[in-house]
Amino acid sequence: MKITAIYPGTFDPITNGHGDIARRAAKLFDHLIIAIAASPSKTPVFSLVQRVELAHIALAETQLPNIEIVGFNGLLADFVGQHQAQVIVRGLRAVSDFEYEFQMAGMNRYLIPEVETIFLTPSTQYAYISSSLVREIARLGGKIHEFVHPEVFHALCDKMR
Repeated sequence: MKITAIYPGTFDPITNGHGDIARRAAKLFDHLIIAIAASPSKTPVFSLVQRVELAHIALAETQLPNIEIVGFNGLLADFVGQHQAQVIVRGLRAVSDFEYEFQMAGMNRYLIPEVETIFLTPSTQYAYISSSLVREIARLGGKIHEFVHPEVFHALCDKMR
């Protein structure tokens, strides 16, 4: 049986930590879909189309043929069902992420009981990186080049001007 996993998120912007989780998850599953949520309520800096494009650029170097990047609108449970996935992959950076992720996993278990959620922790050098921190540092003129792909860095700097 081929196992399809979904790695969902807003990815605004995609960070090196996201890339780390994606590369590691791609080695565990036959097919990994990076599902980029529109999330208009979060008022993302980048449009959905831009976030999908930046994810393609940031993950191109992985050369893992089993990764697909897709933007979506709506409920994750519906997206998972449409793609007949068996697993949802989520990253956990710190204990502070756990409560929210645990709640989301429980709700997804209720909505799609046949789908399992697994958690991967990032490599140590990415454990403190989040999109919101990267955006805030960029907004304040700080250095973010170590946290994102060079093309993401340039796109974010352009947005912050």
